[in-house]
Amino acid sequence: MVSAVTTSDERPAGPAPRRPGPAVGPTPGGEPEFRPYHHPAAGWGAARSVTRFLAHEGALVDGPRAIRRMNHEDGGFDCPGCAWPDDTKGLHLDICENGIKHVTWEMTRKRVGREFFAAHTVTELSGWSDFALEDQGRLTEPMVYDPRTDHYVPISWKDAFALVGRTLRELDSPDRAAFYTSGRLGNEATFLYQLLARELGTNNLPDCSNMCHEASGRALHASLGTGKGTVDLKDWEATDALFILGVNAASNAPRMLTALAEAYRRGAQIVHVNPLVEAAATRTIIPHDFTGMALNRATRTSTLNLQPRIGGDMALLRGMAKAVLEQAPTDPRALDREFVERCTEGFDAYRELCAATPWEEIERQSGVPRADILKAARIYCDADRSIVSWCLGVTQHEHGVDTVREIVNLLLLRGNLGREGAGPSPVRGHSNVQGNRTCGIDHRPEPAFLDRLGEVCGIDPPRRHGLDTVGTVEAMHGGGIDVFVGMGGNFALAAPDTPYTWEALRRCELTVQVSTKLNRSHLVHGRQALVLPCLGRTEKDRQRGGLQSTSVEDSMSMVHLSVGMKRPASPDLLSEPAVIAGIARAALPDSPTPWEWYVEDYDRIRDTMARVLDGFEDFNRRVRLPLGFRIKQPARELVFLTPSGRAEFSAAPLPDVVPAAGTLALGTMRSHDQWNTTIYSDNDRYRGVRNLRTLVFMNPDDMRERGIAELTPVDIVSTARDGSTRRLDGYLAVPYDIPRGCAAGYMPEMNVLCALADRSTQSDQPIMKHLKVTVEAAR
Repeated sequence: MVSAVTTSDERPAGPAPRRPGPAVGPTPGGEPEFRPYHHPAAGWGAARSVTRFLAHEGALVDGPRAIRRMNHEDGGFDCPGCAWPDDTKGLHLDICENGIKHVTWEMTRKRVGREFFAAHTVTELSGWSDFALEDQGRLTEPMVYDPRTDHYVPISWKDAFALVGRTLRELDSPDRAAFYTSGRLGNEATFLYQLLARELGTNNLPDCSNMCHEASGRALHASLGTGKGTVDLKDWEATDALFILGVNAASNAPRMLTALAEAYRRGAQIVHVNPLVEAAATRTIIPHDFTGMALNRATRTSTLNLQPRIGGDMALLRGMAKAVLEQAPTDPRALDREFVERCTEGFDAYRELCAATPWEEIERQSGVPRADILKAARIYCDADRSIVSWCLGVTQHEHGVDTVREIVNLLLLRGNLGREGAGPSPVRGHSNVQGNRTCGIDHRPEPAFLDRLGEVCGIDPPRRHGLDTVGTVEAMHGGGIDVFVGMGGNFALAAPDTPYTWEALRRCELTVQVSTKLNRSHLVHGRQALVLPCLGRTEKDRQRGGLQSTSVEDSMSMVHLSVGMKRPASPDLLSEPAVIAGIARAALPDSPTPWEWYVEDYDRIRDTMARVLDGFEDFNRRVRLPLGFRIKQPARELVFLTPSGRAEFSAAPLPDVVPAAGTLALGTMRSHDQWNTTIYSDNDRYRGVRNLRTLVFMNPDDMRERGIAELTPVDIVSTARDGSTRRLDGYLAVPYDIPRGCAAGYMPEMNVLCALADRSTQSDQPIMKHLKVTVEAAR
């Protein structure tokens, strides 16, 4: 039995996050099982999983029809799942297992209306699993919390907007409100959302990127003068070597499997760097490869797998760079001296740092033998063009910024920038998380952006920095935030230090959640609370100007349109731009901004965006081109917006990431049958787990050393930087191929182990991939 969370600093802990009950999941319940997975990623396993899921959701007809329209340039809608770019070769089935699940989850025929809320109190619903909450279906009308009865009750849109507007107007300062967004919000709504916040007078715009790729943006800005990667999908198709760090592609960006299989077939080298050898790092059968499916013929997706200790990526990269520099005196191809001299700054200091870093220290910190590091370096030197791609396994650490800058260091040594098939390529998570930042969701906005926003929109935007996600939680808890508006997502589960975050939300005067389905954040609410239902991306958005489209930006800076195809789940749903405009008009009754006019026709929003945002010139025309358009990246053209005007080498020392005796470094991650905080079942096919989420993956030798047997209960205790401890009791230990001293488990359940104090001093991100824990057999 899994216990409630406890902490050592005497804060009220609250209930532990609920695991999804197997009895209500889409797969039959049963005893927890672990059988190592040895099959290809995707293939028939994915096909069977999708079929079961479509049947569970009653979408065996509507599901396939939607699938044919997903990720298509000819009037289709963009997958609301990951941010992997759309295929450039006209592929008719540019889809994946998790994308289909995500779309079907949104298209469900189940409904959550006033009758449902009348039958269940918030206290009762708080005891339900997170799977069970979302499985009830789509929200259908605005609801307001009634504290007298502990029920949500219907409220009109007019009255809902009036409540939000009145509460915002009564604040002593606009900085007592925070406006959070998840990565699913389209560009047009994103622009209106940040405009609302800044016209009110605050830059409190926390977002999911604060917890995910903040380190990438800051590192790339420092090294190259841009917060984004420089490559596109055509570069992936042309590169000689791919280095994939901290990415579980089969679950988090499944369409990447197509690129990996194609790269292997044409002879490219593919190096995966991850403490766990995930399914995407072995072999795959792409479902739209009909011959491969018919013959059950898999394609390899890796030529080398390296398993560093958690946090050891930077040392491994330093070792590769050291090998390149040691080879340079005898191999003129190893170092691109002309590029380094012409385009970079700080090379001499970096070369001296590499020379002064002993191989013994590199091996110790990385956990990878020197011989294996040299193999990776040899692949890198033999490749004319290389791409380094990474995800949260690199960023969610104290030294995440330094590690991303080390990636850039390695690329600069051989001139792998500004040419086809080469460059840095961060893998973003949610479908428009990058577009959110591009379109103004930034608590630390650039002065030039604020200048243009003020000039074009006729407002005086605030200049002081706002609060990020962790800062918002702290401010809510300390009484500094009275109003929290969540535009999508599930903040109560996504944020770290779950009991503390829940208590913080409950201290707000008003919480507003704009959502498509019921989730935990509707039950962890302020003294007043609104649940405002909105259209999903699959649904038709009709306004006075006709059927509307929204745009999104993928991981590789491509911007394209998305048009819904389904009738809305309820006639009472509003689009996200309409919700934002309604709040804005109620909060700013004298606003000069033509909020209602914008909502009538989203082309009008795009015209204004074109005047404010760099790279969005002629927005309405370019976004309607086949495949849309790519936002120009100056660093791709070897234009570096850095203080020196050059690409900057970083000379950061290696951090000490070796766990102390008796402790483990624990990283949180998603299961395969999960998308962010949405959990589809208790199964994790690619890791061989069934009917279990409350688990911890451990090295078998670490288990033996502690007297822990497979699938037996353990107690996990984390120790934060401030000395406080948090614990989860009764989790089951699963032996796994992971380095000694390392462990892993699922978010959001394990978010309780990450204290707010456990955040990077470089990026302010919660260090959810590098928690200090002890694991013992349950008492």
